[in-house]
Amino acid sequence: MSPRGVATPDVRERLFAAAERVVEQGGPGALTSRSVTTEAGCAKGLLHAHFAGLDEFVAELCLDRFARTAAKARALSGLIGQGTVADNLDAVVLALLDSGGPALSGLALTRPAATRRIREALEGGAPGFTAIQEAVTAYLAEEQERGRVAATLDPHTVALALVGTAHHLLMTSWPGTPDPRPAMTRLVAALLKG
Repeated sequence: MSPRGVATPDVRERLFAAAERVVEQGGPGALTSRSVTTEAGCAKGLLHAHFAGLDEFVAELCLDRFARTAAKARALSGLIGQGTVADNLDAVVLALLDSGGPALSGLALTRPAATRRIREALEGGAPGFTAIQEAVTAYLAEEQERGRVAATLDPHTVALALVGTAHHLLMTSWPGTPDPRPAMTRLVAALLKG
């Protein structure tokens, strides 16, 4: 445990990763400031020293994970013509479901103040599902121009189906339910067949 008064490196990520583990193991009800700091192995007050409260912490955690996935989706543009289109898309859509995605979505839904902060941030331009969908659409359009996906494929509709399905799985999965990732991989393959 970090002693009081000693800087904790990468404190946000350390607390976020600890929260993901707490929620994955015990569900949304297990998340408290104390459970997070205990799991992170740091001082009990560290979470409140960096966040206004647990709702702000949960909102920032969800927004951070959205931003990471949006960055991964934007990076698809650097993969045009490389690897397989299915593998490239899998990496993005599965990232939405990794890092406790279903558990975190459930957590956000149980905390109305966190949900409101997330919605306000997304409305204000924070990257979320829309940014991911736009990046996937642009990637598919580029791959289509190169002949790597069918000319009849509608990039916008495929991107909407992928992101919408990921959103559905996030909202209807919780710890203990079947792993949603195999279904996403099958969906990617089916949509690319056109």
